[in-house]
Amino acid sequence: MVRKVKNTKSPEERRAEAEALQATIAEQVEELRESETWARFLTFAQSFHRYSLGNLLLIFSQCPEASHVAGYRTWQKLNRQVRKGETGIRIFSGRDVCETVENEKTGEEEEQRRVRFFPVSVFELGQTDVIDEEEGDPAELAQQLTGEDPAGILDAVTDYLTGKGWTVEREKIAGAANGYMTMDGTQRVVIDADLSPAQAAKTALHEAAHVLLHADDEPGEYVEHRGIKETEAESVAYIVAGTLGLDTSDYSVGYVAGWSNCEAATIKATAANVLRAAYALADALTETEEAA
Repeated sequence: MVRKVKNTKSPEERRAEAEALQATIAEQVEELRESETWARFLTFAQSFHRYSLGNLLLIFSQCPEASHVAGYRTWQKLNRQVRKGETGIRIFSGRDVCETVENEKTGEEEEQRRVRFFPVSVFELGQTDVIDEEEGDPAELAQQLTGEDPAGILDAVTDYLTGKGWTVEREKIAGAANGYMTMDGTQRVVIDADLSPAQAAKTALHEAAHVLLHADDEPGEYVEHRGIKETEAESVAYIVAGTLGLDTSDYSVGYVAGWSNCEAATIKATAANVLRAAYALADALTETEEAA
């Protein structure tokens, strides 16, 4: 028997509530933009390199949920230490080199500058720890949820995804990721085994939103527009969780702010996709009293 969340609201009531929640998250992100928390996070985020699409694909293939990535020394400058034994993510770095070459036309030697690429290791935020606690941790924009999942959202999402041909697994995930969806044809959703019931339920909704909205994306497209994709998925999770009685704002507002660069306009621009997916997911997970 497929497990669902029992709900007394009509589909029309859920849709009205979803629209209100979508507007609410945009408002909360706008408020966050004026806060000291966002200013500290922005300073933190500006310290990272802008990687080429090729390197982003390399990072994504090795660590699908990587957010902030930097070299060993850069992390130390940001008050974080890479943990001993962590395996680096291999990418390519370019360095300008000068070589003396012979000009084929004149026969004279001349200096030629070119970029030489070589493999280097970088590390994801979840592979590091704060060095000085008194300095604070500006990376902690989203707060992990605590508490239970009384409505049984995780079970309902698991059955929903299983019915669509996906497998849902709980296993320990290295680093900061709470979950991920595979994009290699295996159709797996993995949720970190150490999450609280409430956080696991929220993460399941987030990954289900990715399945609905982004499962058919090419990896290059997903990586290139990842800020939009993550904004959409977390907005759907926040809305559906809210209609099912689970408030995820402590986590979702900060998460959406980070991936949208705290631009409420970005959140509003994704509203059509978000609401369409939220309606479909909420309806699929909900069992009304009449249906029961």
